[in-house]
Amino acid sequence: MKTLKIIKIGGNIINNGILLNTFLNDFSKLDTPKILVHGGGRAASEISKKMGIAPKMIHGRRITDAETLDIITMVYGGKINKNIVAKLQANHCNSVGFSGADGNTIVAIKRPVKDIDYGFAGDIINVNTEVLEILLQHNITPVFCAITHNKKEQLLNTNADTIASELAVALSKKYKVSLYYCFEKNGVLENINDDNSVIERIDFKIFGNLKDKGIINEGMLPKIQNSLQAVKKGVTSVHIGAPNMPFNSKIKCTTFQQ
Repeated sequence: MKTLKIIKIGGNIINNGILLNTFLNDFSKLDTPKILVHGGGRAASEISKKMGIAPKMIHGRRITDAETLDIITMVYGGKINKNIVAKLQANHCNSVGFSGADGNTIVAIKRPVKDIDYGFAGDIINVNTEVLEILLQHNITPVFCAITHNKKEQLLNTNADTIASELAVALSKKYKVSLYYCFEKNGVLENINDDNSVIERIDFKIFGNLKDKGIINEGMLPKIQNSLQAVKKGVTSVHIGAPNMPFNSKIKCTTFQQ
């Protein structure tokens, strides 16, 4: 069974030109099949403000009305995605930009309204890997933005962390998948004010203890829960850490394994 690396990057990399170029140069050199997933919320918010449309956020989550959906489609699927693909091509990494609608790869439903109406936010219900497997077999790298569809002509704004996790789980049936979440910290920290206090290994038991002690802050909970569920469903390993983490096994990070 071949190894596959799925790497998710966020705004801390996307919005820093030097950091993004360094990351994509290293990413291009990976000699295993690979998939890149990116967000872009900060860039979307900046462009939204320039267009006179104030971003709407509740508990850190974006409310995606029709106008906002148009903006994130332009920013995620257009500006960010195509710039990344162009940079990868310049680094001799043949790649193709994807939303969930392309190749019918990721199908979602509009999030049901409970206490909050998130608008055109998508919850994933199915991942189709056939097109991705063909591309990977021919050394072509898919680059996913944070947009899915519902097979009824509707695009949906979908969390990029979740897209990366669901892709990893679906492809784990054909590959040994390692999933990497790259962000601004060195990993899950025991002390939020000490970047070197990385908790190097987390399983369900350790997670429960950390949660009970209040060591893990609320912002990290969804990412950690996603990571644990991914390994439970067949992903070989999940790693959270700095942007150079996927390219150097000696760099300290947080690893999730069963």
